[in-house]
Amino acid sequence: MKNLAFAIAKTIINGFERHIYLYSEITQTAKQRFELRLWREIQIAAKDRTDFYDQRIDETLATLKEGFAIGELDDQLWKIVKSCYIELLSKHPQPELAESFYNSIFCHLFDREYYHNAYIFVQSTATRLDALPTPTIYTSYFPEEQGLFKTISKIMQSRNFSVPFAHLKKDINTLIAKFRKQADKTHYKPSDLQFDILDSVFYRNKGAYIIGRVISPAGETPFIISLLNTEKDGLFIDALITKGEHMAVVFGFARAYFFVNCQHPRALVEFLSRLIPHKTSADLYSAIGFHKQGKTQFYREFLNHLENSDDKLELAPGIKGMVMSVFMLPSYPYVFKIIKDKFSPSKNMSRDDVKGKYRLVKLHDRVGRMADTMEYSEVAFPKDRFSEELLDELTTVAPSLLRYEDNLVIIKHMYIERKMTPLNLYLAKATDEQIDSAMYGYGKAIKQLIAADIFPGDMLLKNFGVTRHGRVIFYDYDEITYMNEVNFRVKPEPVTEEQIYAAEPWYSVAPGDVFPEEIATFALANNRYRQAFLGHHANLLEAKYWQDCQANVAKGVFADVYPYPEKSRFCYWRAG
Repeated sequence: MKNLAFAIAKTIINGFERHIYLYSEITQTAKQRFELRLWREIQIAAKDRTDFYDQRIDETLATLKEGFAIGELDDQLWKIVKSCYIELLSKHPQPELAESFYNSIFCHLFDREYYHNAYIFVQSTATRLDALPTPTIYTSYFPEEQGLFKTISKIMQSRNFSVPFAHLKKDINTLIAKFRKQADKTHYKPSDLQFDILDSVFYRNKGAYIIGRVISPAGETPFIISLLNTEKDGLFIDALITKGEHMAVVFGFARAYFFVNCQHPRALVEFLSRLIPHKTSADLYSAIGFHKQGKTQFYREFLNHLENSDDKLELAPGIKGMVMSVFMLPSYPYVFKIIKDKFSPSKNMSRDDVKGKYRLVKLHDRVGRMADTMEYSEVAFPKDRFSEELLDELTTVAPSLLRYEDNLVIIKHMYIERKMTPLNLYLAKATDEQIDSAMYGYGKAIKQLIAADIFPGDMLLKNFGVTRHGRVIFYDYDEITYMNEVNFRVKPEPVTEEQIYAAEPWYSVAPGDVFPEEIATFALANNRYRQAFLGHHANLLEAKYWQDCQANVAKGVFADVYPYPEKSRFCYWRAG
């Protein structure tokens, strides 16, 4: 039996090794795409890579079923399989990722009743890495040796870009001045400073990011240096980010995943967690591209939170959705979303259609304006943690997704998403200044989505949320579509008395027709909100603006969306 168990374990680890090989291959080519400004290819690569994990799972399952005729669970065999797998991981550089791959294989083969630590890695064995030397993933530089300017120049040149910097001397001088202005802890002579720079460059969309920390007698100063590459200027430093909240936004849950060529993700996550302490390991694994590992880490963190809390799951505040039912745990910063069995008559779609919309968002560039979601199946909650109202609601709207096992409620399929304050609830209690800022963010979110080839569909305020950083994020995806599927029209002016007082549209409206001026009618009925919106985004009520954006998208024009404040940019700072 040991030989059979080892053969199964070896087949699984081989599937994982193929995944890591292909994942690393596409990740390593991110540098070349950035250097050649292949923006469309970057989008395509990001979509392709997101599916790599599931593709390797399917391949490995097919191999197992063909080679081992696996049917019902053999208790003794699979305990030995797990033991053999642990042996195979004894010197593996990515044991935590390999454990998650094993879990995925097992959970596809067998029922939920076996999802415990005897068979899968509910608890990770990768903690054994704590006793081993930490892999070297960064290089330390000491400006005492060559001075600040030459040290920073060496850091920049060590990235080995094939494209030259357009004005590196000016950029470095600006960088030094920005550090002095933004980071008090760096106000020391060069002999008292040390720079720890991650060896991996982080690539995403049109940007490349150098990440590290400055160590001084006053402590550590984490930082992110943003690089851009334009056809006109070549490479240049665009921004220095040192504030914790701005660094967190760069790694935010509404951004696409980075391409980061690092063979030791656990060490990288530990380093990043010291720089951005508000981010969990789940957040960081996802941000660096290992979103499946992010799901594993998240679920472990959630189980730990359940054990150390006693509040009840309850319906989320706000207007109930027509497609999704949303609930939350007040002490936990996430919400849980399930698709209802039946939708409102105005929603002409199926459950599969809704899943397709969420998949579209997962694969698409979220440009910092669409919340990432984690999709789970067969999720078990303690029954006594549900409020009576919530359990009644879920039993009413989605009975096909619920079943009971002893003292557990099992939810067949759900999405988990970062908790935000619904924009309509936020505005109801906001000051005039907060309203102005939120309506600027609301319009900016819409503009950035359409520039990224996403038409939000339902733009009611309740479908947007406000993060703890004050950013406005879109999170209701059941009506999103691509821009080329929409026909933006100017609403005809009524002429006759009959047309003026008509209860229904007197003009023809085809599927896909959208009248942008109706945003003011349906989403901005409150005059305070409307006036604040018009002060920033009046052009969103004009069909021509949408048509022009649609034309740009069709031409492959990718708008610049910066994951940091405009005032952080060097061009803005120099101009000031």
